[in-house]
Amino acid sequence: MARSSSSGRRPRVETADPETSSAIRASVGVALAVSAYGISFGALAVASGLDVWQACVLSLLMFSGGSQFALIGVLASGGGGAGPAAIASAALLGLRNTLYSVRMGPIVGGPWWRRMLAAPFTIDESTAVATAQPTLRGQRIGFWATGLGIYLGWNLTTLAGALLGDLVGDVRQYGLDAAAAAAFLGLLWPRLRTLQPVAVAIAAAVVAAALVPAVPPGIPVLAAAAVAIVVGVTNLLGRRTAVVTVDEMAREEP
Repeated sequence: MARSSSSGRRPRVETADPETSSAIRASVGVALAVSAYGISFGALAVASGLDVWQACVLSLLMFSGGSQFALIGVLASGGGGAGPAAIASAALLGLRNTLYSVRMGPIVGGPWWRRMLAAPFTIDESTAVATAQPTLRGQRIGFWATGLGIYLGWNLTTLAGALLGDLVGDVRQYGLDAAAAAAFLGLLWPRLRTLQPVAVAIAAAVVAAALVPAVPPGIPVLAAAAVAIVVGVTNLLGRRTAVVTVDEMAREEP
């Protein structure tokens, strides 16, 4: 009689390491919240005079929620003649992604083509999730999972919103705009434990709020980002520490 190959023990179940699980959870939560707001963009883009395919192309190629909303907002208020102003507003908001690339370059790492591939996904949300992780591995997972997840979800919901159009109504009544802000607050809150990040958050908010009624769209965002850059470069109110050490980056570099 043949003996069973089973030893009676339960098969070992491999579980993901904590840093991977934490990064994935944060990425999924943010991607779902932000992607849901893509319905708003699709509906508003069509209401502003764009065709469904034009709204979808904007999400596919521009892929910057703030810039996209700025673009359709100016077009809605001024028609085709507002094109130059719309492009200028969208470009100003898009400049913040260049600032993010300075921080994300060492995290993405690798050859030049990997950094080029990461460029479209270097957005507010992927940067926030990545920098919230304590290790280089977690930061990379958070960056790619968030960027790719939002890209897929944002484009799908843009198409849905553009097709539904007026059937959706005022999307703000569903709280989708608040969902994205709540996701950011969830990422930010655990980091407000020392004086420096609290001071940066307050100063950036005050600067942005003061400039909103006085300057074109996009400028308040850049000014708020400048506050963080100045504090980071001078290390004002902070200690000379780094989230990821050079040795850790060298060990984890593929």
